[in-house]
Amino acid sequence: MIDDDSTPLHGGPDALGAPLHDFSTNANACGPCPPTVAALQAADPTRYPDPAYTALREQLAAFHGVGRERIVLAASASEFIARITAAVASSPLGAAGAVQVPVHAYGDYARAARSWGLPLQTAAPQRPTVLIWACDPSAPLGQAQAALASCIASLREPAVPLVLDRAYEPLRLGGASGLSAAQLARVWQLWSPNKALGLTGVRGAYAIAPEDEAAAQLQSRLQRLAPSWPLGAHAVAMLQSWADEAAQQWLAGCLPTLRSWKAAQQSLCRELGWAVIDSDSNYFCADWSAVLGQGEAPQLLQALRARGVKLRDATSFGLPGHVRLGVREPASQVALADAWAGAGGATLG
Repeated sequence: MIDDDSTPLHGGPDALGAPLHDFSTNANACGPCPPTVAALQAADPTRYPDPAYTALREQLAAFHGVGRERIVLAASASEFIARITAAVASSPLGAAGAVQVPVHAYGDYARAARSWGLPLQTAAPQRPTVLIWACDPSAPLGQAQAALASCIASLREPAVPLVLDRAYEPLRLGGASGLSAAQLARVWQLWSPNKALGLTGVRGAYAIAPEDEAAAQLQSRLQRLAPSWPLGAHAVAMLQSWADEAAQQWLAGCLPTLRSWKAAQQSLCRELGWAVIDSDSNYFCADWSAVLGQGEAPQLLQALRARGVKLRDATSFGLPGHVRLGVREPASQVALADAWAGAGGATLG
């Protein structure tokens, strides 16, 4: 189970600043997306956005082929996770229920549940389930979530929302979603395209609600819990660009490059003596416990960080002895090999 903490664990910049070679985040290493950067530069931050976000919701709805009323905007994926958890927890059934999360998952699902005192369960429920989280491709393993289709098929109570986090669907490098359009229509789909666009510093996300009465009621609760103007001008520009053909063409052109870089990076990790776990996404996990002594991982992570290379310790995901690596360009891969040798990893491997 995920180890929760009041301070979120995340990849990216830290107290030492931005790493020169940052394998700890899953942002598209080919980014940032030039059309989106141009849209951000053209954004007008001197004015409030339309509080109803009419044009943005229409554009996202057209992009996904759904009704505009099904689009729920959020300040970020994490903000939506917190808000929908609050909406469920504060409902009449919430206090007696539990939240179902994958065995290995993004920590904010658990953090949001625990902030409301909701217990977690990963399989057969011991208490009534009031919220289900799923992710495809999964985090941190980047694989298709096991038994996801059967989980959706078993949803007999429409008042229990299943939220499918699709943050990494645009960066899928292998495999394919096994879910049909009919199955996707039964779940909440959460999209946060800043990773695919290589612009994780711009926050903005949205969800697509199922088309049923229970979802409509939950949408009303989500709207009442939302702050005014959850998206600023730059988030609006990013999401509008995301739904535009130029950004989608750029992203499609990135995928072959990322596949090539991923293959080389996995080969490098195997040469270092790490056991690579394959994935469908632009990131993967590796078990490096075989080349480390007991308790050496934190010191080695710090030594690598001091040499400009940051990896993501997967312990908080429930995978001690593992690291998660976002796919990076060849120059960063060379830096990883040099930093590993300089930090003493070569003698361990």
